[in-house]
Amino acid sequence: MYRLTVLYNQPTDAAAFDAYYTGTHLPLAAKLPGLRSAAVSKGDTLDGSTPEIYQVAELYFDSKADLLAALGSDIGREVGQDVANFATGGASMVFTEVTEVSL
Repeated sequence: MYRLTVLYNQPTDAAAFDAYYTGTHLPLAAKLPGLRSAAVSKGDTLDGSTPEIYQVAELYFDSKADLLAALGSDIGREVGQDVANFATGGASMVFTEVTEVSL
């Protein structure tokens, strides 16, 4: 399995970020070809201070090739360009091969 993790820094307007992400960006990203599953979480800290990372999105694909195909598709390019419409604090991507382990 292959994972794309998107780290969104604190936006200038959290309510506007949330509304756009939920109403526009997430439905668009859901159309990525080959997307198997996704998870979204909010940043937090143990001491109650404002976290550097506002939100984390994890998108799972069967393989790196599937992710590359998704990113290279018309919808993938549209999703990538859409980030500038709401991620006023910036965003970064991390690409990882996922290996499940038994504990």
